[in-house]
Amino acid sequence: MKARLLLSGIHAEGHHGARPGEKDAPQPFVVDLDLEVEVGADRIDATADYRGVSERVRGIVQEWSFDLIETMAAEIADACLAFTSVTKATVVVHKPNAATRLGIEGVATAVTRPQE
Repeated sequence: MKARLLLSGIHAEGHHGARPGEKDAPQPFVVDLDLEVEVGADRIDATADYRGVSERVRGIVQEWSFDLIETMAAEIADACLAFTSVTKATVVVHKPNAATRLGIEGVATAVTRPQE
């Protein structure tokens, strides 16, 4: 059976940004996932375990460094596809404090893998 697994509001802090000084201190990021999964049976090991997926997402945000949130979203999508039952991943990365000086509450990007 095909199903969609939706995970919203995965919070993590990381050192990301393209502007000078953005990587100096950790910044908050929020990740939402829309995963298409192939469910083999009514067992946790027959689908994508959302605990493992969310831990992997937090690890990427906390341990890696990216200039662009687009690149971060693509890396997270690829990591989600590494889970056996995940066949498609749409990742939205929010950077809440990115543009407050411009009067914008947050910036986000979305990446889908595999690309259509």
